[in-house]
Amino acid sequence: MKLAEPIDIRGLLRTSPLFGTDEVLTLCEAISGSQITEVRQEVNTLIEESGGRGSLSYRAGIALQLLGRHAEAHELLNTVTDDGVAVFYDACALMSLGDNVAAGERFLQAAKAGYDEVECSLRRVGTIRAEGNLAEAEAALKAAPSGSTARAEYSYQMGCILADQCNTAAAVESFERAIDMDPHHSRALFNLALENARHGNDDEAIRLYEQSLSRPPQFLGALLNLGLLYEDSENYSAAEFCFRRVLATDPNHSRARLYLKDIEATADMYYDEDQAKEETRMQQLLSRPVTDFELTVRSRNCLEGIGVTTLGDLTEVTEMELLSGKNFGETSLVEIRELLTMHGLSIGENINKEQELEPAFVPTDMSPEERAIVEKPVADLNLSVRARKCMARLGITQLGELLRRTPDELLSSKNFGVTSLNEIRAKLDELDLKLRND
Repeated sequence: MKLAEPIDIRGLLRTSPLFGTDEVLTLCEAISGSQITEVRQEVNTLIEESGGRGSLSYRAGIALQLLGRHAEAHELLNTVTDDGVAVFYDACALMSLGDNVAAGERFLQAAKAGYDEVECSLRRVGTIRAEGNLAEAEAALKAAPSGSTARAEYSYQMGCILADQCNTAAAVESFERAIDMDPHHSRALFNLALENARHGNDDEAIRLYEQSLSRPPQFLGALLNLGLLYEDSENYSAAEFCFRRVLATDPNHSRARLYLKDIEATADMYYDEDQAKEETRMQQLLSRPVTDFELTVRSRNCLEGIGVTTLGDLTEVTEMELLSGKNFGETSLVEIRELLTMHGLSIGENINKEQELEPAFVPTDMSPEERAIVEKPVADLNLSVRARKCMARLGITQLGELLRRTPDELLSSKNFGVTSLNEIRAKLDELDLKLRND
């Protein structure tokens, strides 16, 4: 397979007759690939030679914004008035620096200087929202120029407004719509990754953060969050790469330095191989079927009758539960105790005492047809493994119990993400049903 030709960074930044959106996209491609170091070096040289003045400094300022060096970018671009691209990226730099009012003014100036009017209008909505003026931001979004609703940026801005209004489920849908329109919309990907991480859906969060960083500007927050997720999953080399990438942009970033020290400390951590072997042995022991052991026919039949199939099951039931089984008496109980004692176990030792199930759903004042629907087992929905596990974790066994839940309540369950939520919505739609508040 023929390798792509490297981009002429020097020529792009210095001798290219124009530096518009096409050239910016080419620069983004270089930063996203293996030439990011070359871009950094060329930009630093360009700043020195231009003295921070003239069209070459504008190009350097745009590159600095794409590299995440927002303050330096604004310093080079703040006086530009007649170059729409340069003004637009100065507005982006100002917003990254938290100066939302000035950023909004610069987006208006960028449109007047020839930059995409729709994009500038939608970005300005973000500056209004960031100042806490949700009603004004919503009005500005509705008043955006013709064609705005077909843009990924429109769905992204709507998602941000909905998120600030605490309508998480609708916000997630808007972010997903933005990504469907533009798979590289880094800010929508970042927000969707953040929601997945908040709800414990770490694998999906990692995928989305990685996708958000596939095109500049690379947000330091995305790199930090991704690094922490890598660290949690014990992928220390990838975590270290993320934190070093942050420090390459901002050498004084205190949190990145702290996280990097934590990563470096893991290199000296002691790995207890004996303990790991013991944990593996215990897992194998708990998973052994009770039929592997010499038990009386009565004891074996009793265990089968109450659904106890492994040694692990015996550590998760009480003696009273065993004795409540048909024909299960003291003799069988002593036999089970002796069996577990031989393997260093005891009845009920792994019971989760903190588990609290919600009261069962009791339908009242319903017609027989309605009762039949709400008492239908959720197993009949044929959900995916992840969604089924979430139902079990929440103690949901009937449709009526599911219908009492809001989307946010489901999303708060560990490893239950937007994909599972949409799956459940689709299944309920087939029955002409909806979640509470949906």
